[in-house]
Amino acid sequence: MNINESDFRGIDLNLLVTFLVLYREKSVSVAAAKLFLGQPAVSSALGRLRELFGDRLFVRTAQGMQPTSRADYLAQRLAPLLGQMQDTLFHSPDFDPHQSRRLFTLGMADWVEICLMPPLLARLHAAAPHMRFNTLATTPYQDRELLEQNQLDMALSVTTESAPWLQRSVLRTEAFVVLWHPQQLAHPAPLSLDDYLACDHLLVTYRSRAHSAIDDLLVQRGRSRQIRYTTSHFSALPGILQRVPVLTTVPSVLASAWQTHYGLCASPLPFDLPSFELSLLWHLRLDGDPARRWLAQQIAAVLSLSC
Repeated sequence: MNINESDFRGIDLNLLVTFLVLYREKSVSVAAAKLFLGQPAVSSALGRLRELFGDRLFVRTAQGMQPTSRADYLAQRLAPLLGQMQDTLFHSPDFDPHQSRRLFTLGMADWVEICLMPPLLARLHAAAPHMRFNTLATTPYQDRELLEQNQLDMALSVTTESAPWLQRSVLRTEAFVVLWHPQQLAHPAPLSLDDYLACDHLLVTYRSRAHSAIDDLLVQRGRSRQIRYTTSHFSALPGILQRVPVLTTVPSVLASAWQTHYGLCASPLPFDLPSFELSLLWHLRLDGDPARRWLAQQIAAVLSLSC
């Protein structure tokens, strides 16, 4: 933005509006009525306009107030500028998803990407054929910072962090489900606690440690489980389950899809563990963005269904 701030020091936007109404109506009294002002106020504004532009601007004649050549020039230039300003200030920008070429950067864990992106892209194939997506693998410990740094447009996250600028919409509530492959383990469902603890486990962790809320809960009960393998990627688990006699615990929406695709067995946890919320997060600066709002609606619609 290349402007000289000092040039605008003595300018009142209302004066420019008054000038354009005077130019259109050619009458102080009519302009005053249109502006819901008294005639003295409009006459005073005209005096300030004459001083500002160094020109009489209007000359009284039998046909009304006639504009000077300077007034004609100003009206031709100011009318479209103020019209554009009015449109910018008081009209929301149009958004046509079918024409949009917007690139959205979304942050999410891979289990969310597995469940969300195939049905979302299928849904948008016709509705927004030119919209593009860049997905970043994020963790609940990164999402707030990445949004604050403007590296993400939105994040799908289980984080409970908050900030004055952080906007949140809960998409769905998830429970945890235990999975195994029937050719590797012959346990009936639902699993007993003893069966659960007798097996080795796969654990997804984002902090490079073989420990989770499940392990905290078991320790409180004087029990423990054996973690055989840790990873930060849920996508690695089905292939391991098909080949190794182990259990893994995953969000219920993922478990439902994997039972169908990989022939896995499923069971509720053999103890109570609080559910968690998957939320859509975005920065307050994008709250009024019609494209972001539209995409958020599409994401919520997809995740309201079973993936």
